[in-house]
Amino acid sequence: MDRAIQSDGRLRHVASALFLAALCGCATFPELDRAVPTSALEAPYPSLVPLDDGFPELRRAVRLGQAGEASLAARIARLRARAALLRAAG
Repeated sequence: MDRAIQSDGRLRHVASALFLAALCGCATFPELDRAVPTSALEAPYPSLVPLDDGFPELRRAVRLGQAGEASLAARIARLRARAALLRAAG
């Protein structure tokens, strides 16, 4: 009797999920083409700027210093050792 109740409950969950999926498929979507102004569609493609020249503050933010470099080197060594263990195990 318990299995009949459990399977009935599962059937209800599956039926509900299928109903919700079908209901989402019936949704209408707005016209996205009309949301973009014509001036934006006809605008020229923007020019690409190298990050080194355009954003000098990013170069300063990336510098690690000696403590950061040592920490990064230690992490690299740990990851390489872990990779070697995984290769040996597999």
